[in-house]
Amino acid sequence: MTAALMTCKKDFPILQRQVHGKPLVYLDSAATSQKPVQVLEALRQYYEHSNANVHRSVHTLAEEATALYEGARQKVARFIGASQPEEVVFTRGTTEALNFVARGWAEKHLKAGDEVVTSPMEHHSNLIPWQVVCRRTGARLRFIELNPDGTLNLEQAGEVIGPRTRLVALSALSNVLGTINPIAEVARMAHAVGAVMVVDGAQSVPHQLTRVMEMGADFLAFSGHKMCGPTGIGVLWGKMERLEEMDPILYGGEMIAYVSRDTATWAAVPAKFEGGTPHIAGAIGLGAAVEYLSAIGMEAIWEHDRYLGELAWRRLAEIPGVAVYGPSAPRSGLVAFNIEGVHPHDVAQVFDSQGVAIRAGHHCCQPLMQWLEVGATARASFYLYNDESDIDRLVEAIEATKRYFQP
Repeated sequence: MTAALMTCKKDFPILQRQVHGKPLVYLDSAATSQKPVQVLEALRQYYEHSNANVHRSVHTLAEEATALYEGARQKVARFIGASQPEEVVFTRGTTEALNFVARGWAEKHLKAGDEVVTSPMEHHSNLIPWQVVCRRTGARLRFIELNPDGTLNLEQAGEVIGPRTRLVALSALSNVLGTINPIAEVARMAHAVGAVMVVDGAQSVPHQLTRVMEMGADFLAFSGHKMCGPTGIGVLWGKMERLEEMDPILYGGEMIAYVSRDTATWAAVPAKFEGGTPHIAGAIGLGAAVEYLSAIGMEAIWEHDRYLGELAWRRLAEIPGVAVYGPSAPRSGLVAFNIEGVHPHDVAQVFDSQGVAIRAGHHCCQPLMQWLEVGATARASFYLYNDESDIDRLVEAIEATKRYFQP
């Protein structure tokens, strides 16, 4: 572990609190991460010193706010290796970004007989938009099936992705299984048949070094709140030619070039997708978050999170009566599990009494729960501010749960 990782926990004020009289162990970063003081300070500075609308006025506050907002776009572009800042579109989050692609690109370009390919491990945000698009256009939705360990069946992927495929949509990391998907390899399959590659990066961008051109994406969606940034801010990155092919989804102020009584023309990318007053503070906070993560180093964060995820999987797999899901290794920094005879929601409640915060439910992945043949799971997810002692507390909470329900 690097020195920056060893000391970063002090940057997160909320991690100093106690829950039910016990030190908080936060193991729910896959749902939302905590925020360092550097991000909180960036928000405070904006609201106290430069709060104004952007792109509209020439007074000092407005010019400062615009510079901060567009500066955040540049920071995010550098963080993901975009070729130009204009390829970064600010959205409310991954869900909205994926819906932008579905409504603005897919509905415009798909027709009856075309095929959209995805997988059973997808979050609902990367499944339902394609279901709706297929119903509206007459396209067909097809799936790359999973191997028994929860990895993608690449041999079958080569059979499903074919001449009728127009779009492939996959998550880079599974938010339940911890599976690390071979996005670049699947993207090559997609591009070989002329299809567009859409990547749900909600779980990957906060943890992995992301270089959009190397991964082969045409579109990438991710959320600020999972990567130390504020809630309500996200990003749709797209290759410029793809973004120019898209129609806007939000109509109104600032997304236009010219308006008459009867018609309107659109502003250039990215403005044509950012109608209305944007989440200015959110973008500024996201910019501060990517600076914070970059200073620590994404390679170090990825190595750290993977280590914790694989260690947790091994330790939980050794506990009698505990089922763990997904590959043992390599895997990302989370582990989904069930305790025999105990509902995941009850597990989460006992954990909370121990000061340990986890997620319980279907994790917005009901088709994956059906594949696993369970109704729900508990999930512990790790980030840069966690360490091995948090896994010790996780194991202790499991033992406490077993004693409570299985005396």
